[in-house]
This record gives sequence, structure tokens and C-alpha cells, in this order.
Amino acid sequence: MLLALLAITIGLVILVWSADRFVEGAAVTARHFNIPPLIIGMVIIGFGTSAPEMVVSALASWQGNPGIALGNAYGSNITNIALILGITALISPILVDSQVLRRTLPILTLVTALAAWQLLDDFISRADALVLLGVFAAIMVWTVMQGRRDQQAACHDALGQEIIAELDTRVMPLRKAVMWTLIGLLLLIVSSRILVWGAVTIAQGLGVSDLIIGLTVIAVGTSLPELASSVIAARKGEHDMALGNILGSNLFNTLAVVGIAGVIHPMGVGHEVLTRDMAVMVGLTVSLFVIGYGFRGQGRINRVEGLVLISVYLAYTGWLISSVFLAT
Repeated sequence: MLLALLAITIGLVILVWSADRFVEGAAVTARHFNIPPLIIGMVIIGFGTSAPEMVVSALASWQGNPGIALGNAYGSNITNIALILGITALISPILVDSQVLRRTLPILTLVTALAAWQLLDDFISRADALVLLGVFAAIMVWTVMQGRRDQQAACHDALGQEIIAELDTRVMPLRKAVMWTLIGLLLLIVSSRILVWGAVTIAQGLGVSDLIIGLTVIAVGTSLPELASSVIAARKGEHDMALGNILGSNLFNTLAVVGIAGVIHPMGVGHEVLTRDMAVMVGLTVSLFVIGYGFRGQGRINRVEGLVLISVYLAYTGWLISSVFLAT
């Protein structure tokens, strides 16, 4: 058990560090090839911050631990909105200026509704997974086309300006950027393998389902890159970047992470995932859409709403812990 705890700790540390190196290397490499900033922000950085969830869930599914795969994806989404956005809003209220994010909020809500609908039969088949990946591919193609269609307008968007300012601080030669991208990706795979082994070992030792481990320890751990980037962005006053990190990550988690895991290994899902975890995820996503879209003016997530989000996360975590004790 001690070795498993050590594996989780070491795995998470390396995972977070390698994800940061991977994101920085990939973003700078894209910048060298003059890729539009919104594409770098929504696609490359969004993919990079979700790389830990993607690799961990893929490995867990490959090894026959679907609970970790699914719990990691959905738990990360809940953590991103309730805990990370809540903390970020407490540090600095989030103002939504970007039209790109205003378009992304309803898309994320519809994608979450699709994910909930697929769970009605308590099973994610390969066909379900392929639908998720197909929707993901369509959104990525649309994002790239939008970014290339009007690069000038994209640069004037609030999110585009924040991404440009952030990329200007990350300067390195192309060779070094490619090197960090490859090293980061390699270490992501190695650390994810260590992390999954430790999580499975602890779940078996405590008699806890791997779903609970995925929803809690693994979800929080793989969401640390989003926490770091969102808090840093908030402290710099880059509100759209902070929210963009979360929206991009949740889109990747819901579509690509679950899709890849489901293609590797179709997953039987306990009904509590729909009635408990998905219900919370849907509720948080709809709430984020309502308060962030700004139907009557500028979207805003203030400190009070941030505190409410954190309270929801604490209540949800308490719900998970109580379910463990009730099951024993």
C-alpha cells in the first residue's frame, strides 16, 4: 500500500511537470509555423492540458479498468468547473469578453447532453465512442476553419489577444521546442502508467471501486495543469484564458478522452454514474453556461458564484465518500 501511495505521488508530480513541458513545447512549435493564436489556444493548448486525462484513461481502459477511465474524464470535468473555476473566481472574478468562448459555452452544454444520453443504457459501446470522436473531429475542424478564415478578427478577440501575449513570453528555438514536446509526451505515458498502477492497487487494497478513485484522486491529479494555468491567468487578469482552459479541457475530456477509452475497451457503466456523477456534471455545465454566457450583458463569474461552485464540489466529494462507507 505504501509503495502504491508513493507511485501515485511520483506519478502525479511527473505527470503535471511533463504536461507543462508538452504544452509549452507544442505551443511554441506551432507558433514557429505561424499557426493562428486561437487555434493554438483552443486546439493545441486545450489538447495539451487534457493530455494527462487522455493518456491515463487510455491506459486504464487498455488494462481493463474502465472505472478509472470514465471516472477520470467525468471527475476532471466536475473538478474543472466546480473546484478550479471556483478557486479562480475567488482570486479574481472572471469576465467573459471573448466571442469565441460565448460560442463554445453552448457547444459544451450540447456535448454534455450527448454524453448523458449515451449513458441511459449504462453502457458505452464502440459505436457510442466513435460518435464522440466524430463530434470531436467535427468541432476541431470547425475551430481550425474559423481560426484560419479570419485571422485578423481572431487576433482582435479578447481570447486571441491573451493567447498572443502569453505566447510572446514563451520564446525558444524550434529544435528545443520540438525536444520538449517529445520529452513531455514520453514522460506523460510513463507517469500515467505509474499512476494507474498505484490507483488500481489502492482501490483493490481498500475495497473501493476504481470508479471512486478515478473520480477523486486521479481526477484532481490530472486536473492540476488546468488549475495551475487558470490561477496564473487569473492573477494576470487574463480572464478569457482562464475560462478557455476549462472549456477546452472539458470538451476534450467528454469527447476525446471518453471516446478513445471506449474504442479501446467498451465500458459497462454503473447506473450511479448517470444518476450521480453525470447529473452533477450536467448541472455544473448548464450553470456555467447560464452565468458565463451573459444573456443580458457581459458574462461574469463573481466571487459569490465561485464560492458556490467550491461548495458544490465539497458536497459532491462528501457524497462520494459517504457512498464508500455505506457500501461497506
